Amino acid sequence: MRAACVLLTALAALSAYYVYLPLPGTLSEPWKLMLLDATFRATQQTCHLIHYLRLSHHLTVLNYLVCTFDKLKSVSSEDIKITDAVFDGVEVRVFEPPAKRDERLKRSVVYIHGGGWALASARTSTYNNLCRIMAESLSAVVVSVEYRLVPEVCFPEQFYDALRATKHFLQPDILAEYSVDPNRIAISGDSAGGNLAAAVCQQLSKEEHLTIRPKLQALIYPVLQAFDFNTPSYQQNMDMPILRRETMINYWIDYLNGNYDLAESLLINNHTALDISQALSFRGRLNWTSLLPSSFRKNYSPVIQTTGKAEIIQEIPALLDVRAVPLLAENETLQLQPKTYILTCENDVLRDDGVMYARRLENAGVEVTLDHFHDCFHGCMIFTIWPTNFSAGVQTRDSYIKWLDENL
Repeated sequence: MRAACVLLTALAALSAYYVYLPLPGTLSEPWKLMLLDATFRATQQTCHLIHYLRLSHHLTVLNYLVCTFDKLKSVSSEDIKITDAVFDGVEVRVFEPPAKRDERLKRSVVYIHGGGWALASARTSTYNNLCRIMAESLSAVVVSVEYRLVPEVCFPEQFYDALRATKHFLQPDILAEYSVDPNRIAISGDSAGGNLAAAVCQQLSKEEHLTIRPKLQALIYPVLQAFDFNTPSYQQNMDMPILRRETMINYWIDYLNGNYDLAESLLINNHTALDISQALSFRGRLNWTSLLPSSFRKNYSPVIQTTGKAEIIQEIPALLDVRAVPLLAENETLQLQPKTYILTCENDVLRDDGVMYARRLENAGVEVTLDHFHDCFHGCMIFTIWPTNFSAGVQTRDSYIKWLDENL
C-alpha cells in the first residue's frame, strides 16, 4: 500500500512537471492552456516516434489523430445548408444561410483554414463550427477551402489550390449560383491559412483580366515570413504554447520541402546573413526596428549574422518567394490590396508578422484595422468547443466577426 502511494505521488509529480509551464500573468485560463499544450506535445512526441520507426510520416499520423479527436465534438445546425463541392479540382465546403425576404444577394467569405499547411481540415468540427457561426452571424455564404496538405504535397501546391478555388468562386456564374453579391466578398484565413489568404489576395491583385475582386481581406494571427526567426515576438514567445519557435521553423521546412538539418541555421538567421546576396533586396521590407512600435520591440536586439550559409537559399529558394512569404512583397503589390483586418495575439511567435504587415500596408496607402489581444495565444480562435473551449477563443472570434459585419 505504501509503495503504491509513493508510486502515485511520483507519477503525479512527474505529470505536474510535464504539464506546468511558466506563463505570463496576463494570459487567460493558463492551466487549461497548459493541459491542452501538454496533450498536444505528448501526441507530437508519439508521432515523431512513429516517424523515427519509419512506420509513417509524423504529420500524417498527427493529422489523423487531430481529425479523429475533432470529429468527436461535431456541432451541427439546422439553419445552415452545408454542402461539399469541387471548385476547379479543389474540394470546398460551402455554408449557405437561409435567404432573407428583403435580401436578393448575400455577402460572402472565402475561408482558408490553418494548421501549419499540414494539419486540420475544412470538415473538422473546429472549422465547421467557425464557418457555420460566420454564415449565421453574417448571413453570408462561406466557402471553406480544403487544400491539400503536407506531406502529400508541398509549396506551391497549397497556394495554387487556394488560388484556383478562389478564382473559380469569383466567376460571375458561380456567384450567381450561390446568390452572392460580387461587390461584397472577403478572403480570410488563420495562421497558415492567413498566409495563403494574403498570398492569394496579392496574386489576384496582379491579374488584370479579373472582373471581380475581393472587397476585404481578414487575416487571423497569420504567418507571413521566414526571413527572420528572431523578431521580438519570436524571442519573447519562443517556448509559448501552442506554437513554439522550433515548431514553426519545422512547419516551414515541411512546407517548403527542406531538410530538418537546416533548422539550427534557420534559427539563428544564417539564411539571411549580410553576405547572402539573394536576401539583400528584401532586407528593407522586414526591418522590424522601424516597422514595430516600441511597446513591441521592448529591449530585444536584431539577430543579423555577418557570414551565413548561401546554400540554404539555394536549397530552399521559396524562403524568399513572395507566394510563400507575403510580407516580403514589393510596395507596388501592397498598394493594390483591399481593406484589411489583421488579428494578433501578444503571446504568439507570429505576433510581429501581422503587425509588420499591417504597417507595410498602411505605408502603402491601404486602410488597415490591427486588432491586438494582450491576453490571447496562437490558435485561440478555433478553441470554442468543449473540452477545448477558451474565453480567448470566443473573444477573438466575436471581434473578428464584428469587423466583417461592419465592413463587408
